Amino acid sequence: MCGIVGYVGHEQAAPIILDGLAKLEYRGYDSAGLAVRDDDGRVTVVKAKGRLKVLAEKTNDGASLRGTVGIGHTRWATHGEPSEVNAHPHISSGKADHGVSVEDANVAGVHNGIIENYQELREKLLRHEYSFYSQTDTEVAVKLVDYYYNKYSIGPIDAIAKTMVRVRGSYALALMFREHPDEIWVARKDSPMVIGVTGDACYVASDVPAILKYTRKVYYIGNQEMACLKAGEVHFYNLDGDEIQKEQVEIDWDAEAAEKGGYEHFMMKEIHEQPRAVEDTLKSLIKDGRIDFSENGIYDDDITDIRRIFIIACGSAWHVGMAAQYVFEELTGIPVRVELASEFRYRNPRLEENDLVMVISQSGETADSLAALREAKKRGAVTLAVVNVVGSSIAREADHVIYTLAGPEIAVATTKAYSTQLVVCYALAVHFGYVRSLIEDEQYARYISELKSIPEKIEKILNDKERLQWFAAKYANAKDVFFVGRGIDYAASLEGSLKMKEISYIHSEAYAAGELKHGTISLIEDGILVIGVLTQNDLYEKTISNMVECKARGAFLMGLTTYGHYEIEDTVDFAVYVPKIEDLFAASLAVIPLQLLGYYISVAKGLDVDKPRNLAKSVTVE
Repeated sequence: MCGIVGYVGHEQAAPIILDGLAKLEYRGYDSAGLAVRDDDGRVTVVKAKGRLKVLAEKTNDGASLRGTVGIGHTRWATHGEPSEVNAHPHISSGKADHGVSVEDANVAGVHNGIIENYQELREKLLRHEYSFYSQTDTEVAVKLVDYYYNKYSIGPIDAIAKTMVRVRGSYALALMFREHPDEIWVARKDSPMVIGVTGDACYVASDVPAILKYTRKVYYIGNQEMACLKAGEVHFYNLDGDEIQKEQVEIDWDAEAAEKGGYEHFMMKEIHEQPRAVEDTLKSLIKDGRIDFSENGIYDDDITDIRRIFIIACGSAWHVGMAAQYVFEELTGIPVRVELASEFRYRNPRLEENDLVMVISQSGETADSLAALREAKKRGAVTLAVVNVVGSSIAREADHVIYTLAGPEIAVATTKAYSTQLVVCYALAVHFGYVRSLIEDEQYARYISELKSIPEKIEKILNDKERLQWFAAKYANAKDVFFVGRGIDYAASLEGSLKMKEISYIHSEAYAAGELKHGTISLIEDGILVIGVLTQNDLYEKTISNMVECKARGAFLMGLTTYGHYEIEDTVDFAVYVPKIEDLFAASLAVIPLQLLGYYISVAKGLDVDKPRNLAKSVTVE
């Protein structure tokens, strides 16, 4: 949640920061702000409620703010309503500060995360004659830094370290100090932060796309670490104030991948990038006709020892797990349990050393998933991360990591990250089954061939999307939509329903088709849209039967099935077809029309597809 960008160098900071924030607006977009220090050492803060374009207009695209050091923020509100007052950056001018002495600010700061004990800290600062102008936890953090800085007459390192020790929660902080005019200080705990360096400039951001235009050489600041950014250099420190060394990483993403590339929305661009993303991910795992995880540290002896698999994730990644459990159990014989990370972290899971815990996350920073990973490690389980961001917290802390090669995903509603996570799970299941002697050589080769056919088959679906656009326009005013399916089709329905509700704001639910008679069918009435997913041959007739029951009660039926099942048109009002594939891998194809349907309905309603209300891309707070 929330996006941070900072710059220190010799160019004008404001336009660079605004450009970076535009790449991070998917992280939050209810308000935005800038703090820039000019050559005379004065800080100017400009904030605006609403989308980033309001701040850009207010600052003449940054041209009205002069200075070569600055920080900026785009906000997803947690504490305090969206408003100009609550927007970041926040400042502290010492005691009795009412937020008016901006030029004399001792400290200016921006923050991503949640300070859980901010009320307690606020009371402490009130007792020391500090006052507050906003409702945010961020203002508390900034003033706590100022308090320690002034009380002990210490430098930024110690003031920030003392603050980090007192603060409970998650945070990424970027701070400017009046007495250190050519520096930006940063710190993090459980919230993402990346630092980029070029010859004469330094950048800090919440995510790589914000700075990819300027540099590919980056550092990932570790948990409970600090850094000082100067023009062209960065120094890292631990909580004791000791300088530490960090390894530089070179980002291999194409900078153009973070741009729309001629598409109206990032979501449509990313839907069309799925064939390439899936192909790239599979190529990284399949070499010379064999699946190979040795580079990920996963060896055959480890696989034969696995007793159970726990798949832990949130949102769409959890839906990946729901589909993957069928594939794993069918091909490997290993019992699989799929867990919501937000539930797993708060119960008392029974884990053993031969249990494999898979954590799936696009960003690698999802707060609940990271906490679940740490709990699994504490209990002695082997952990495997499936993530998209190199060097992310989950990637660093897991015993093993497999990277999905989706590239930057900007739209809040995930598409290509889901698809690449799913094919990684397929590859793992096929490989595990083969190593455990449950898959013969001939079948192994056939499964690999089927996996390699997925990108081409997705492309075929995308080339026939106009009928879905027509159908979406017809049903853009729907009030309720129900998705039904059995087995893997139920898992695909869960993702289709989420796409519908998160970007079109239509109430939708997914149900296992056999459960309709256990209460849900009471909601079916004239005109209700019921979407059936029917790619599993053994379950096809049973799901058709459930859909007929809905039709008898006035529902309008859409059926999504594979080529060859043309008799479905005798039952449904609108049919969508996907290419035939091994049933176990069908979710990879079924999800594409469901993504397109959600997209087209959102467009038909005139909504902001890439930035749906109340949502942010990376959920780094509870």
